[in-house]
Amino acid sequence: MKRILSYIYPVTKTITSKYSGELEITWYNGRKHLNSENANYSYGSLQRILKFGLQKINLNSVNSVLVLGMGGGSVIETLRSDFSYTKFIEAVELDPVVIDIAKTEFGITESSQLKINCADAFQFIKTNTKPFDLIIVDLYIDLTVPDKFLSQEFWTSVLNSKSSKGFILFNASVKASNESKIDSLVNYFKSKVFKVDIYKKVNNTNTVIIASGL
Repeated sequence: MKRILSYIYPVTKTITSKYSGELEITWYNGRKHLNSENANYSYGSLQRILKFGLQKINLNSVNSVLVLGMGGGSVIETLRSDFSYTKFIEAVELDPVVIDIAKTEFGITESSQLKINCADAFQFIKTNTKPFDLIIVDLYIDLTVPDKFLSQEFWTSVLNSKSSKGFILFNASVKASNESKIDSLVNYFKSKVFKVDIYKKVNNTNTVIIASGL
């Protein structure tokens, strides 16, 4: 019924999160979305942005994926449904409320091919010892990427967790004020002998960075 009504007007329920504030689960035009106060968290514009990035990567060479910032799990759905990716995915999400939403509202549950960690991505990546062929970084609080996820310390740990010929997909920014930090990050990638592609205004909003080993 909600799906049918959503073609006439959005159907929304609100859930409060300690980390993310007021979250809205909204049926709109037959699809369910997860939104914060000002941003789409999953299954809307965010899903289209990350799908754009994934289309630039040869997933045939990717045997393992790490998702830092799972949200409602839309990038996992994209990998499974749009790219028929059946190999191992590990995901990290700080907010237990969001993990529960991913499970109950969107069917994203642990399995032999999906491990979900309720953890701070900064701390997780600092102690990680497993290499991944693709690391997807999508770490926002509403419209903001916290400064620690733009720091060299964080990205050194990310690079240490990437396999030698692997890829990094970073949903980098929606704010022009972060441009100098993004430029510094790109220069850091290049100093580590990485091929770096930058796509601005993806879906008319976000900067997406893809880095890969040369």
